[in-house]
Amino acid sequence: MPSEPVIRVESREDLIYLLAEAAEIEHNLMCCYLFAAFSLKDESDGLSAVQAAELKTWRRAIVEVAIEEMSHLTMVANLTSAIGGAPHFGRPNFPVASGYHPSGVIVELHRLDRATLDHFIYLERPEGVEAPDGVAFGHRDSNYVRGTGAGHLMPSAQDYATVGHLYRGIRNAISALCDARGEAAIFVGDPALQVGSDLAGLPGLLKVLDKASALKAIDVIVEQGEGSANDSERSHYQRFIAIRESYERTLAQNPGFDPSRPVAPNPVMRKPPAPEGKTFIDEPAAALALDFANALYGALLRALAQGFAEASPARKRAFLDAAIDGMFAISPVGQYLTSLPASPGAPGLNAGMSFAMLRDVAPTSEGGVAAKVLSERLRQLAGGAQRALAGAPIAADIAATLGKLADRLSTYAEATPGAQNKPTSAAPIAESKPSPVAAGPQAEVETTAVEVAEGRDLTITFEAKRCIHARFCVLQQPGVFKANVVGPWIAPDDATTTQGLVATAQNCPSGAIRFRRKDGGPEEAAPPVNLIQVRENGPLAFRGALSIDGEAAGYRATLCRCGQSRNKPFCDGSHKDAGFVATGEPANGEMAPLAARDGPLAVQLQRKGPLAVTGNLEVLSGTGRTVRKATELRLCRCGASSAKPYCDGSHVRVGFQG
Repeated sequence: MPSEPVIRVESREDLIYLLAEAAEIEHNLMCCYLFAAFSLKDESDGLSAVQAAELKTWRRAIVEVAIEEMSHLTMVANLTSAIGGAPHFGRPNFPVASGYHPSGVIVELHRLDRATLDHFIYLERPEGVEAPDGVAFGHRDSNYVRGTGAGHLMPSAQDYATVGHLYRGIRNAISALCDARGEAAIFVGDPALQVGSDLAGLPGLLKVLDKASALKAIDVIVEQGEGSANDSERSHYQRFIAIRESYERTLAQNPGFDPSRPVAPNPVMRKPPAPEGKTFIDEPAAALALDFANALYGALLRALAQGFAEASPARKRAFLDAAIDGMFAISPVGQYLTSLPASPGAPGLNAGMSFAMLRDVAPTSEGGVAAKVLSERLRQLAGGAQRALAGAPIAADIAATLGKLADRLSTYAEATPGAQNKPTSAAPIAESKPSPVAAGPQAEVETTAVEVAEGRDLTITFEAKRCIHARFCVLQQPGVFKANVVGPWIAPDDATTTQGLVATAQNCPSGAIRFRRKDGGPEEAAPPVNLIQVRENGPLAFRGALSIDGEAAGYRATLCRCGQSRNKPFCDGSHKDAGFVATGEPANGEMAPLAARDGPLAVQLQRKGPLAVTGNLEVLSGTGRTVRKATELRLCRCGASSAKPYCDGSHVRVGFQG
């Protein structure tokens, strides 16, 4: 095998240039993988149950790889920011012109077939591994060599044979620059601009603050992509090989099997001046859906870019949440597009998402203005979803998702710095009409009911959907809470003392039981310290002035972390039946004192992802030991994280729905 050219980096500007190319490679590959995943058939295409299940496994694996590419893009942005550059999210439109990357790196959008799988394996191959490229990806201008000369002030494109080779060049450059000028002189970026796992639940995501963390981030990128001697089964290279082997087994049993819809290669929105290799999407239904999909993609890129530019933690999280949550809305649109005819001029071919780029996705200079503008754009897209996706069952859900993201962002529009950490204030009690059928706390009841029991001194409410059957109520006040009876079961006036009943209500960990005073006594107040207690093999118990997804939620709640509850986000005891195992004694984390220990505590449910918690809070073990102090956390609710109770991105791998 011929020796690979040396990647030369002689200045910070050279390194920023090289990182920009790495960002484009990660961004491009993410789009290529998503396009292939969207093309896969499902039950509606007449597959057998076995075939549909197999392709669902492939789709999940490919989407997981794409999410990891997004994590790599984020870490490249962290690397760029750490050395004083601006993260790069631009890229050329597909298909990428020959020579833009090295001649061996062909970047085009193709449906999933054997040639596309071979291409993905070729792109992700480790250094030194020979692998043929897919037959549809012939290397045009194979003799083209990009300049690698030394001594120039202007950065220039350089050649590399593999993505691992590119990152090895970046790794060597960081070490060489630090050796030449000193680590402090190279890592000059603002640490507040870094995006870590506390802000984005992406697998393997690391902040870059110095040489050690920079080299570790590069190692994670390479190991997730190419694999390593210690753990290669989960690498992109090995996962694509596993899909190819599954494909070959299926073909051996059914030689005519085709896993994907007849999706046109390299779809484009506008009639191209050079049509070779492209498919103009002009069938009206497909053109509308493609316009919507690309507009949404552009808005989410704006949110991502603004998230990296924002230093305010709360507003930074709001932009990143919009970008990541919105990405989950792209997937069903991308799949829907592949079911639509592409063009009268391309009979037999279906449409696909083109991931068209805006000319500019640079952040604005002021985050409050950006929040206002992006919120406005997301509302426009929410309104356009029904028209663009007319007749598709996904339209209403996507419109609702975008409307919700717009509402969240609008909270931060032109906000002052002092108001940025203030979520919706929590109310101490939620009212509803009493259920016509009252029952004890262990009986099956209508989950939306809030029962109201009026007493002389107190009004007691019971919200069935939040109850975890801790039985504090029936054990501490059996005269008031009459278990296993037919008819009314809460009798506030049968309490031994009013204060005793108040204490029992406040001990209800789920917040299912709450009270209102009639005797002039003090109402329940927010606790002096916001707490999250991690239950052994069980849920997360919250105490604080809570809001959940923007709705006031009182001062107590017990939320699912096993992923099995039928009443998400609340725990319903499913962890017991599921045999959920998770320690209640997590290792100690950051313990620096907080500026304040109380205040609003906001819980946002990330779409198909973790609990995003903001506010002053302390994490307690099941035995009451403080293990972490923070103002923002991502907490696992899929049950699969290897870093429980914190999210590590495993919700993507397991296909969590919630």
